[in-house]
Amino acid sequence: MAGMKSLLKDTAVYGMSSIVGRFLNYLLVPLYTAKISAESGGYGVVTNLYAYTALVLVILTFGMETTMFRFANKEGEKPDTVFATALLMVGALSGAFLCGVFGFSDTVCGLLGYGDRKEFVLMMAVVVALDAIQALPFCYLRFRKRAMRFAMLKLLFIVLNIGVNVWYFLVMEKSDVFYVFAINLACTAAITFFFVPDFVKIEWSFDPRLARRMLSYSWPILVLGIAGILNQTADKIIYPYMRPGLEGEVELGVYGACVKIAMIMAMITQAFRYAYEPFVFGKARDKDSRETYATAMKYFIIFTLLAYLVVVGYMDVLKYVIGEGYREGLKAVPIVMAAEILMGVYFNLSFWYKLTDKTIWGLWFSGAGCLVLIAVNVIFIPRYGYMACAWGGVAGYGVAMLLSYFVGQRKYPVRYPLVSIGVYVLIAALFTTIMLQLPLAWPVWLRLSVNTLLLLLFVGHIVYHDLPLAKLRRRK
Repeated sequence: MAGMKSLLKDTAVYGMSSIVGRFLNYLLVPLYTAKISAESGGYGVVTNLYAYTALVLVILTFGMETTMFRFANKEGEKPDTVFATALLMVGALSGAFLCGVFGFSDTVCGLLGYGDRKEFVLMMAVVVALDAIQALPFCYLRFRKRAMRFAMLKLLFIVLNIGVNVWYFLVMEKSDVFYVFAINLACTAAITFFFVPDFVKIEWSFDPRLARRMLSYSWPILVLGIAGILNQTADKIIYPYMRPGLEGEVELGVYGACVKIAMIMAMITQAFRYAYEPFVFGKARDKDSRETYATAMKYFIIFTLLAYLVVVGYMDVLKYVIGEGYREGLKAVPIVMAAEILMGVYFNLSFWYKLTDKTIWGLWFSGAGCLVLIAVNVIFIPRYGYMACAWGGVAGYGVAMLLSYFVGQRKYPVRYPLVSIGVYVLIAALFTTIMLQLPLAWPVWLRLSVNTLLLLLFVGHIVYHDLPLAKLRRRK
């Protein structure tokens, strides 16, 4: 139980920086969708380029975040040397990336379809390189359990980003997409300077033998990460090629704006991941580790389902987060959220091959899921538009999750409480169906009242079966 309390505590701190930060970032969604008209396709450009940067970030970090945790926790290894070796490799790769993009900017921008808007691509290239370099110091803060400093730096970036965006788009009344990228670049560069004191304290050294061992461990994670991020971004990268021109940019902008509402699932998964990754590697030697993993999985699913129902139940309120011209895409939100839950479950299941140093399995699972997602998008986007993107995520993550579970139960069996989890899933599916089928002719207050009642019933089930108040009173 002490381990679970530590996990919950760290998840709460990381969750503060992730959830509060993303909530504050939501303020940018109504700002952008109000100032950048849907018909201009400008938000589609933002969605597309941010998808590319997410993919490049995974490549530049080269799986070194997970690798650093693995090697820093090994007996006989010096954490500072592990960190310095990893950071120097990521820094060198990031520098080579920038040289390539700036040296061949005409070719790169032309291939991406932004030959006449090169400045967008170049700014985002610098942003992603800085993000890659920052990833390792943020990772080291998690290793040292300095959750508050981690949270404060993450929130500082959000506050700076929002503040400057509000100034430009509201006070100065700008509406050019250029400022979206320029502001991101300025704020990312500013945060990099806050790591200078941490760099000074580190005992810098590069261990070639350690580097080779780390690269041997990390390359499957890199390929796994590429497959994983493609599961999240491939639809947004593929879309302009499947539906070219302004129409495609407009539709992608609508989809990109609406899925921001669905990102509550990504927030929870990310907060849980920040705490869970060091927790798992640190607890691997304990006798009850597998029982703890099973318990953590169950509570992760319970609370993500609760968050899912909250978003679906209060969609009549949350829809005002985005501009009116973008709201036709709200029908994709429940599907995208379901895909995010499947991704979170897959992440929880992934630790069996990380703990056994058989990360190659992750490559096969994520690769299979990625191929399914891409196939669904390529086949169905021309006919069904962004709804194919939403369902492609469910199909891709579903395949990866099922493969990881069934192979994992043979290689590293964990007794997950499947019956209890299944009951929660069925209840959530029933309540979701009721919420989505309520007549639109009903007054908003009546729909919200029914949805609130369903949410209270779900919470009641949680309290009765998994958070029994009687036991809590006896402990007091």
